[in-house]
Amino acid sequence: MGILNITPDSFSDGGVFFAPEAALGHARDMVAAGAAIIDVGGESTRPGAAPVPLQEELRRVIPVIEALCNTLPVPVSIDTRNPAVMQAAVTAGAGLINDVNALQAPGAVETAASLGVPVCLMHMQGNPESMQDNPGYADVVAEVRQFLGARAAACRAAGMPRERILLDPGFGFGKTTRHNLLLLRHLDGLVADGYPVLVGLSRKSLIGHVLGLPVDERRSGAGGARRLAGGRHRAHSRCAGNAGGRGHVPRRQHRRVRR
Repeated sequence: MGILNITPDSFSDGGVFFAPEAALGHARDMVAAGAAIIDVGGESTRPGAAPVPLQEELRRVIPVIEALCNTLPVPVSIDTRNPAVMQAAVTAGAGLINDVNALQAPGAVETAASLGVPVCLMHMQGNPESMQDNPGYADVVAEVRQFLGARAAACRAAGMPRERILLDPGFGFGKTTRHNLLLLRHLDGLVADGYPVLVGLSRKSLIGHVLGLPVDERRSGAGGARRLAGGRHRAHSRCAGNAGGRGHVPRRQHRRVRR
């Protein structure tokens, strides 16, 4: 999965692809390098990020999604917490809803279920503005698994087929390095629940803390962590598509799908 941030303040690319022309060019580069899906987001969810007004989020992502769906040979997903953006993005051609808030916004589950596309439900403790202030768990593995199971059940109760639901443990979203490492070590428990699992490790602080690397030097470490997730635990793996320059998505770092 190649990550395309249409934002001026994302942690990994510093808004390099905020301009529509730059975003389209970067998406083509990621596909050429092996990305199997392009994930478009118009709201930064880095630690400390403030919410983006609805009309601004729509202005950022909808023209890009329309252009990508008309030109790329791979699916496009929308990364949003807002039901109105979900609706507009799927109408524009997006084929997957990727929600860091796990469809907890009012009307989000119902909207996603009515749109008939797959959803990815992510765990996040708190919200982006404060999630890294002081995250705490009694048992991070059990709590994340319980939360995602409950959100998947809510989707199924709304009429969404099981095969349209993916789970994401939310590495770096309201978690310390220790929490992230425990989730990675016990990822097999989440996979055992029977849903495909999307693992987002690209350039996360986990890699920086373990290896002592700045954001722009974390690709190799993220690749090793993804191989651990994708091989040992048979998870779906998210690639490092949010590089700071064009053509920086190594071919071996594309999304790997295993069952």
